[in-house]
Amino acid sequence: MAENNPFPGENNTGHFWDDNLRELKNPPPRWWMIAFWASVAWWVLYAILYPMWPALPGQAEEGKDFTPGILGWTSIKEYKQGVEQVEAVRAQYDEQIAEMTPEQIIEDAGLLQYTLASSKVLFGDYCAGCHGSGGQGNPGYPVLADDDWLYGGSLSKISETITNGRKGAMTAHANILTEAEVDQLAKFTVELSEGGEGSEAGWALYNEKGCVACHGAKANGVLAELPTGEIVTVGAANLTDSIWRFKPGGYESAKHTILYGVNQPGVEQTRDAVMPAFSDVGQLEGKLTPQQIKMLSVYVHQLGGGQ
Repeated sequence: MAENNPFPGENNTGHFWDDNLRELKNPPPRWWMIAFWASVAWWVLYAILYPMWPALPGQAEEGKDFTPGILGWTSIKEYKQGVEQVEAVRAQYDEQIAEMTPEQIIEDAGLLQYTLASSKVLFGDYCAGCHGSGGQGNPGYPVLADDDWLYGGSLSKISETITNGRKGAMTAHANILTEAEVDQLAKFTVELSEGGEGSEAGWALYNEKGCVACHGAKANGVLAELPTGEIVTVGAANLTDSIWRFKPGGYESAKHTILYGVNQPGVEQTRDAVMPAFSDVGQLEGKLTPQQIKMLSVYVHQLGGGQ
């Protein structure tokens, strides 16, 4: 091919395409060669400084599966150093919070912001599975992002709930009430939830059958209100708002709850409403420390507006 080279004296390889397209043998530009050899030098330097080379058979037997590099750097070591730095920053806040009540934390804007940011992780780990990542409530579990509280929304009540857990209770009335009475009470409940005042006959039956003992004289779940503003409740639902503890709500849902109750032993269709305790002596022993419960109480309180 070289004998038929149409470009004699040119520094080409003798390979041609389409008459004048050919392959030349010119060296790469100097800047390119400098960059190439610099990268080779950097690669060698990196291999010396950082973990890279597979260990020799003898080293592998000693528990080393790569050369550590003269700097001794590892990603785990860097991670631990980062954790130490974060914990050092957090320590100053945690020390202050340890000596404060939840009420005092809320009054301190800086500590409140830190508490909410830190507790978001706790909420995601221990609460979101049932109550949703934003407190919106998953099917069958209460919403924490509204202002409806079964056991009270004060900081002390929220802390009590997280610490000791809750177990709802309502008697199954399938063998206590007649079909007509169940129907009347279910309709009465729906009427109240839609903003109605409830019929006189409905109120009479409500009081006669003992519903008032748990749901209160006004059917709002409140048994009494203390001078401090704290409400007394046994965890019974507020029947006068449009929030339904058990979805989808409405007549059939109310009727089901009246018939089969909540957490009734031996009643197959009873409602299930149980929250585990998260204290050191609770059902999930050791899951949350008192300080974590304090911070989580503040987070939940702010999430739903509190009381």
